[in-house]
Amino acid sequence: MTRIAILTLGLALAPKFQLIDVAQLESLQKESRVPVTLLDANDAEFRAKNGVIPGARLLSSFDGYDVTKELPAAKDAPLVFYCSNKL
Repeated sequence: MTRIAILTLGLALAPKFQLIDVAQLESLQKESRVPVTLLDANDAEFRAKNGVIPGARLLSSFDGYDVTKELPAAKDAPLVFYCSNKL
């Protein structure tokens, strides 16, 4: 089963991290009061070979992206990161 990581940040809440599956992502996208930001942390080679989930933002790097430029400004926005988990 494909697993996806979700990170939810809130102004008064500590960050929460959990693994979700595709069905849970679909449900989250339908039920969230704010838009869910889907972030692809794969490298260009993996994306070229396997594609990208439609609507995902492409991060410049899985570990060195610019938070202020690549993540939404809203601190309560649900963030869903995914990658191949191949290092």
